[in-house]
Amino acid sequence: MGEAQVSLEHLFRVFTKPEHKDSKLAQIEQHLSDNILDFLSQHVVTKKTSLEEIEKDFSDSKVPESPEFVSTHAESLLDKLVAHSVNTYSPTFIGHMTSALPYFHLPLSKLMVGLNQNLVKIETSKAFTPLERQVLGMMHNLVYDQPQDFYDEHLHSAAHSLGAFCSGGTIANITALWVARNKLLGPQKGFSGVAKAGLAAAYRHYDINNLGVMCSKRGHYSLSKAVDVLGLGREQLLTVPAPKQTLDPAKALRIGKRYQEEGNKLLAIVGVGGTTETGHVDPLDELADVATELGCWFHVDAAWGGATLFSARYRDRLKGIERADSVTIDAHKQMYVPMGAGMALFKDPQNANAVRHHAQYILRAGSKDLGATTLEGSRNGMAMMVYSALHIFGRKGYELLIDRSIDKAKDFAQMIDKAQDFELTTTPILSLLTYRVCPAEVQEKLKHVNAKTRNAINEKVDALVVAVQKQQREAGKSFVSRTRLEAPDYPSQCITVFRVVLANPLTSHNDLAAILAEQHLIAKETQAWKELMDFVRETETVAS
Repeated sequence: MGEAQVSLEHLFRVFTKPEHKDSKLAQIEQHLSDNILDFLSQHVVTKKTSLEEIEKDFSDSKVPESPEFVSTHAESLLDKLVAHSVNTYSPTFIGHMTSALPYFHLPLSKLMVGLNQNLVKIETSKAFTPLERQVLGMMHNLVYDQPQDFYDEHLHSAAHSLGAFCSGGTIANITALWVARNKLLGPQKGFSGVAKAGLAAAYRHYDINNLGVMCSKRGHYSLSKAVDVLGLGREQLLTVPAPKQTLDPAKALRIGKRYQEEGNKLLAIVGVGGTTETGHVDPLDELADVATELGCWFHVDAAWGGATLFSARYRDRLKGIERADSVTIDAHKQMYVPMGAGMALFKDPQNANAVRHHAQYILRAGSKDLGATTLEGSRNGMAMMVYSALHIFGRKGYELLIDRSIDKAKDFAQMIDKAQDFELTTTPILSLLTYRVCPAEVQEKLKHVNAKTRNAINEKVDALVVAVQKQQREAGKSFVSRTRLEAPDYPSQCITVFRVVLANPLTSHNDLAAILAEQHLIAKETQAWKELMDFVRETETVAS
């Protein structure tokens, strides 16, 4: 084949002409088109290769001096990157909020990349701008269910915005609280507003010591980033203990009142619509009442659980979300869209104007440019993927997927309850749950010991869970994640548990049974199991 040449002719070909149909890149594309699962089963495997070994393939800090053929580079990607990537399509990959995607996203993503639209401005996005506005309108309707004349007035209004499309839940949460901050500390007579004058001037004008945000300890870490980025300070994120996994409204009201009595102002209460670790939903309706009494913004982080609204059977689990001033939803989670599709929705279309920006060369006043009210500037046309998914699945299709995921989580919880050496630690509210491997003998013992002994036993169980999770991950047949949390049965102590996300429609009952069986087999062969059992039996001897 020879070497790729540095010439205008070669570069023009890269821009305008695909490689030969027999090239490696063409083969990959055809293989993907024929059967995505077959491609992944052959190429995306969890090899027993350390991260340090993989890093050696990506250790050269110099930009390559000479070009290489696309097919050669594609071959290199297969060997270095694809072979060591994570098979998120696998039905036994149930440890994170990333799962299989519907096939249609492959050709549609090629269309999106090929068009290369920039959603910051109409001049670089044309039809994509009204499309994104419509997607935001559809999701706004799903949450807030306003009458048709509301959407006729605001959907394509240059002076309003129903929401902001962004790369994910972190940016969506920051955007929502950014709007809340600028609205609360907005312009008044003799004060230009926080956006222009800054926080210090705003605190002086409004006579505020600090501005705070409240959530439960199960709130997403992006909220910590948000108070940091917005200049409030991480110490002003009031995280309330949640031994029952949700934010207690009475406790939130007490803490909020005390905070404000100390000369501070509560910017927002954040209710969670599906926590990252356990899938629990805060009592949103009651928290909306608390926010009203405290006079603060009410934001709901439903990045994970927002899609539950598609389900007639389960949407009541988010009761009260329609009272939120803003809502975060990630389409790249339970709406089965590729990574990079988050949304911040605003109940009042006027509120986004609190962060509106203009520039002479772009985002001119009066235009419908989306970048005027979004945190991110240049963005791709990911809204097209959401638009297509909404049409191809429809509400009823999403309802079927959501219902099946939640029902599957219930079934798995029952399997765990029946398994002798496993303990369910949080019951699924949505399609997440936590559990741990804990021998039946140990479970019985934990019921009859004092707190000090119970804590000591749980530390041994923690070590067992960590050992099993690591060995299962390294074996590569399946994957569950792990976390630490306060479980209802052990409120005074954080314990280590397996965390499972059941969103992949390809995951079957047999897959789940095989995962449990594998964990049980691994557990009984670990040193941690032996040490745990010896410790428990020694404890019994001492007690007798």
